[in-house]
Amino acid sequence: MDYLYLKALHIIFVVTWFAGLFYIVRLFIYHTEALLEEEPKRTILADQLALMSKKLWYIITWPSAVITVLLGIMLLISQPSWLQMPFMHVKLGFVVLLLLYHLGCHRIYNQLQNGKSKYSSTQLRIFNEAATLILFAVVFLIVLKNEISWIYGTLGLVSFAIVLMIAVKLYKRFRNN
Repeated sequence: MDYLYLKALHIIFVVTWFAGLFYIVRLFIYHTEALLEEEPKRTILADQLALMSKKLWYIITWPSAVITVLLGIMLLISQPSWLQMPFMHVKLGFVVLLLLYHLGCHRIYNQLQNGKSKYSSTQLRIFNEAATLILFAVVFLIVLKNEISWIYGTLGLVSFAIVLMIAVKLYKRFRNN
């Protein structure tokens, strides 16, 4: 397959994978909050959210993750010189983190499908921001490649993480009022 077609498909499935990851954690938050409701509201909401999560997880998110990884491997095979570039090593490190995040989501998914919630909705909101940080890091790495200053990039990412955490706290305070 032509390089540009591979690249286009890879980008499309990265987008659908992230969309699935962003939305699944929102469903986890709603599901966790539903488990705190009184009956019959609890059962009605939990059943509906479990069904929505199952469809999203197995029809969109998992297939997108697998296709993204396969297309990424095909891109690396077509451009093996990328593996000698430092930015690619860092990017692949973030891909490993994203895969671990995905597996963490799968664990939470399984717990909620069994009607159990180990995490609060606030903890899940914070967890949701990890995917945002990985997305920012990967996009900047791919676009800027070797031009990025690692010191400024790292400081920027940490600053962005702090801003996201403050935003989550402010949102919680606003929501509780």
